[in-house]
Amino acid sequence: MDYFTLFNLPVHYVVDTSSLSSRYQELQRQYHPDRYATASESERLQSVQQAATINDAYQTLKDPLRRAEYLLSLNGIDVRNEQQTMHDTAFLMEQLELREELDGIEHRNTSQKEIESALSAFSQRVEKMTRQRSEQLKQELDSQNWKSAADTVRKLSFLDKLQQQVEQLEEKLFDA
Repeated sequence: MDYFTLFNLPVHYVVDTSSLSSRYQELQRQYHPDRYATASESERLQSVQQAATINDAYQTLKDPLRRAEYLLSLNGIDVRNEQQTMHDTAFLMEQLELREELDGIEHRNTSQKEIESALSAFSQRVEKMTRQRSEQLKQELDSQNWKSAADTVRKLSFLDKLQQQVEQLEEKLFDA
């Protein structure tokens, strides 16, 4: 059973997060291991396995990038385990430049306020790029253009990692 069926959702990139959360809580109550405390060992094991599947399905469907990867996997494209490399050299160069820019922000010899301002502006640019790519991904998945969608997922993965680096840098610089 695929994750969409488990949660009674249509197999589609855009999901009703309210229905997803409601169904998750319903399934959690139904299969929670505590409900099987007095059951046979095989029933307890089954409930633990079912609860793990429910948790994994929920985490996958609630995250847009993981949901896209899952949709692609349902259509025969395993983005996470494939050996295909990125062929868009312009995008790769842009990523290198962005990482260099982020490194430059981190090592600036200026005031905390200037670093904070530069980091905020950088983060907003990355968020804008992510929104644009996400909209592109939605259109590609809606039109079942799996190959282009897979390429866009790879690009969104780069942007996601970059955003994580921004957040780590913020913690490092401002929580110290």
